[in-house]
Amino acid sequence: MNGWQRQADDVTALKRLPSGGIRAGETILVRGFAAAGDGGAKSVAWHPECELEDDGGLVHAPADGGRGRWIVAHEGVGKFSYFGVFGPETAADTALDAMLAHPSIRRIEADCDLNFTQRHRIARGFIDLNFNGFTVTTTGIEPAPPNNPFAAVFFFRGEETGDVQRVVLSETLSELEDRFEVADAAAFKVGDWWLVRGDRLSGGAERELEKLVKVTDVPDPKHVRLQYKNGWTLEAGRVLEYRRVKPIVQANVRNMKFVAKGATEASGSHPLAFEYAVECDAVGIDATGTYWPVVMRRYNTFYVTERCQLLNPAEVVVGGTGYLTQQIYCLYGHVRDCLTSNGRHLNDFTGSAYCHVENCHADGDDLGAFVTHGQFEHDLTYVGNSGLMSFANSGPTWGESAKRITVKQHVASWFLAFRKVTDLTLEDVHVYARAGVENTADTGSFWLNADGVQMKNCTAEKMVKFKQVSARSRRPSVVENCAFALTKGRRVSHEEVASELTFRGCRFTGSDGNAFAGTGGFALSGLPNRGGAGPDARPIRFAGKRLTIRGGEIRNSGFRLTGGGEVRLDVGSGATISGEQRRASVFQQKRRAGRRRDELEIRRREQHGRLPGDGALRHRRQRRRSRVLRDRIRL
Repeated sequence: MNGWQRQADDVTALKRLPSGGIRAGETILVRGFAAAGDGGAKSVAWHPECELEDDGGLVHAPADGGRGRWIVAHEGVGKFSYFGVFGPETAADTALDAMLAHPSIRRIEADCDLNFTQRHRIARGFIDLNFNGFTVTTTGIEPAPPNNPFAAVFFFRGEETGDVQRVVLSETLSELEDRFEVADAAAFKVGDWWLVRGDRLSGGAERELEKLVKVTDVPDPKHVRLQYKNGWTLEAGRVLEYRRVKPIVQANVRNMKFVAKGATEASGSHPLAFEYAVECDAVGIDATGTYWPVVMRRYNTFYVTERCQLLNPAEVVVGGTGYLTQQIYCLYGHVRDCLTSNGRHLNDFTGSAYCHVENCHADGDDLGAFVTHGQFEHDLTYVGNSGLMSFANSGPTWGESAKRITVKQHVASWFLAFRKVTDLTLEDVHVYARAGVENTADTGSFWLNADGVQMKNCTAEKMVKFKQVSARSRRPSVVENCAFALTKGRRVSHEEVASELTFRGCRFTGSDGNAFAGTGGFALSGLPNRGGAGPDARPIRFAGKRLTIRGGEIRNSGFRLTGGGEVRLDVGSGATISGEQRRASVFQQKRRAGRRRDELEIRRREQHGRLPGDGALRHRRQRRRSRVLRDRIRL
């Protein structure tokens, strides 16, 4: 009859059918796995020449041992129910491995909660694991190896080949160059993937270059063009190593609720890791109680980590634990719309570049929600996030270096970028003081490296301070339209700051004995600076060689010039200095024992280069007694 299909109640009944006399391609509807109606229904077709091993779900061999197999008509989609897995009571490991072993399966769908007892190492791509919002647990999972953040439940890993080249650079590999010198370009083909790695600087982990990149051109026998613009200059004589890799491509994991129970390195678990992976996404993973990072990546290129969450990880003190995502030597990644609560880090970049973090938020973030390790990261962008930030702050072993990091529209309780962070750009970043945490004295503060740092429209409730541990930038350190409260007695710039700091249209409040202790210049333009309460507030101590004030107002706060040698003081263009200080004059320079008298040049300029004479200055004093400019020098 047209439309009639033969049926079997369950898999056992299917396998009991005699292998002889069945037509090739004949289909049978199996009404359940162990019993009709149990949820394991599927349609199977007869393949008389097939000799695949019976895997318990996709392939079934006849019980009589005859030739031929019943194969599920899956249309590229595998389901755990095909294997009789209807909940966490039955471990899902065998079913997962069987579906991954079939190249024709391109998507694996969960239709119930699942429990895994093994840590799966997966060597294939072009596969989607979609858990459809069901919960994954790891009760009874096998112990993890020591110190192995890649011992995830699902670890996708590409393959290293034996094709290796080393070259001693005969010429400088410039910053932002995409033509790379090789020993023999004949080994490189367009479209191949290679791991390129520079030699160490000091025997630690200080490598400026270590990335998984694709060959896009072979212009001559000694050069290849890679899909990457080099981030750090490597001088002639440095060594590059190339290793060809066959990466995992388009392996994606989606829509999983992951609940871990183990609290130790051996018993703890986490869902996902990728190594040597291209275009591999993690979307909608909601994890609780994990040990290592929820999404661990190394040598990844072109990927998205999106709508993932981490709540209360099992460990946050041991390095590497309690992360939402760690990305080591990664390129062109997007992390967006992610959340963490009481974790170590929401997002960690180590030796990574050209990545973007957007709309991610962390609470309980005292250990640092957004960090870079300092292994020569570059060109990273953060937009619209919240949580403590700490860049290049993992110690000298890694190089303590990063460059061209941009942060916009961010809220944090502390912002740390005081190591070798070059060309940091901050826009609309707001740092607030937070009570009841271990670092209460430092919350509400910016700590920044004065090496090309530029800030716009930023605020801090307690402090901004500058250090200088590198001088790599070609651009000035400029702060515009920002507002900073100052904590009594603390330094705004430290002794090692040799570059000039320029503040335009900024506002300082509560200055009382603060210091610009560096030897560099300090320029104020349109700056409202309001000192501490009362006439006993101490002046700002300035140790540099040049102090320039253009416009703005300084109220109840003076400057005490503490540096030795010549000091150039330049005040003008409408600058107003008013109020009282009993402990110091507006400008005060103290003579040090044994030193010659310091010379002080005061020039008053108005806009358009007009120079008022003494009469104009006296007239101004008479008209506005409440705003007095006292140019007294105590020697």
